[in-house]
Amino acid sequence: MKTLLKKSLCMVLACLMLFGCMAVGASADEVKRISCSMYADGATSRGFCWYTLEDGNSDLQLVTEAEYLVSGFSNAVSYVGKTEEFRDQFAHKVVVEDLTAGTSYCYRVGDAEKNMWSDTCSFTTDDGDNAFSFITIADVQASSNENFAQAAKVMKAAMDTMPEAEFVVTLGDFVNDNTNDEWDWYFKNFAFANNNTTLVPVAGNHDGNITNKLNTYVFQNTFCLDESDNQSLEGVYYSFDYGDAHIAVLNTNDMYPMSQAQKNWLINDMKTSDAKWKLVFMHRALYSAGKNINKPDTIILRNTLIPIFDEIDIDFVMAGHDHMYMRTAPVYADARTEVTTVTESYNGVSTTFALNPEGAVHVLPSTAGTKRYSVNEDAIAPIMDVAEIALSTSDLGGCFATTTIDGDYLIYTAYVVDDETQEITQIDTYAIKKTDKNEVQDSELDESMATSFFNYLYNLFYAIIDMIKSYLGILF
Repeated sequence: MKTLLKKSLCMVLACLMLFGCMAVGASADEVKRISCSMYADGATSRGFCWYTLEDGNSDLQLVTEAEYLVSGFSNAVSYVGKTEEFRDQFAHKVVVEDLTAGTSYCYRVGDAEKNMWSDTCSFTTDDGDNAFSFITIADVQASSNENFAQAAKVMKAAMDTMPEAEFVVTLGDFVNDNTNDEWDWYFKNFAFANNNTTLVPVAGNHDGNITNKLNTYVFQNTFCLDESDNQSLEGVYYSFDYGDAHIAVLNTNDMYPMSQAQKNWLINDMKTSDAKWKLVFMHRALYSAGKNINKPDTIILRNTLIPIFDEIDIDFVMAGHDHMYMRTAPVYADARTEVTTVTESYNGVSTTFALNPEGAVHVLPSTAGTKRYSVNEDAIAPIMDVAEIALSTSDLGGCFATTTIDGDYLIYTAYVVDDETQEITQIDTYAIKKTDKNEVQDSELDESMATSFFNYLYNLFYAIIDMIKSYLGILF
């Protein structure tokens, strides 16, 4: 039913967008880079961001899909946000925190005073029924309009494969050189998807990082995300609830390679949630057979985060950065764990589930773009030992993944899209059945950047020592 409604809405929106563009004229083209991002609660809040070339108001009109189909924006609720000049353009942000769970909305953004509006966009809030699906892509990282268009074909294939997806995760590196042109190309080519869903953006090292041509604070000014509980230096880390899952989005650009404040925040955030499923999205991968896994910063990140993931009982981790495909077995203490399986019928398909596995499964869903890496056979131990699949998609195509969480079940599937024919081929699948419960735990670690800084330096010193030991192991 949800799929049928979405298809009907898309047809209506397409017609209205056509006539809307004719009515408003060229000025509507000045509203660009529109995004609706996940905020603190998937059921009740969203963050909206867009850009204009000229200064103006930040106005958003929002109406339920049902009302929109009857009277358009005549009875819309209006919200006013903030405008900030950034890199010779103007970024607009609006936060909405009074949404109704399980509701499809239509919205438009622009300047009411100028009667300048975007096309009609849409999204749906979490209905709280503990069953939902989402799409994941990684590392579009294009430098030309042509390559962004190629990656957009992968996104289209993903939406055709899973039209019921309730949000889209992009695991960082939206762009390559972080120019205004690249961001415009990304949003133009991905508008068909971004304007009709909720985004969960992850900060990549190419998306605004002092080490990347001094392009700082771009990610923060491209998406409207909940920054209230962190003091991130570059990028944003945040979390949200969706169904019976608690999801943390990390920022691996934060200091070298992650501040103590962010690590403490992650522990507090996960321990104080009783959600059944605990997921992490991040850019730099802890388990990868790509070219970056043996680098010092990655080794330090692994030594830092793997014990934390074990401590806070993470179930599933999705990351990017290395443009190849990899999925591990469940890992705990940096080693493969024993897994009991059970085969059941799920949606009419006989499916083998890992039953209450110990540790987290780590996935790196290659790249949706055209820049692809080979498999690094010399990846630091125990990468190849814990990998259940590791392959290059260089000669296969762009990659995307789908994930469904439904009560006790998690079903993950990965696909490649042929560059020439756009034929979709499944390359991997993994399923977990989890009957265990999580309980809220006390955790009050210091999340302040200022007061945890000396603790960060202390831990970094020992992390560097551990990294040197690991690096010597690689060399010799």
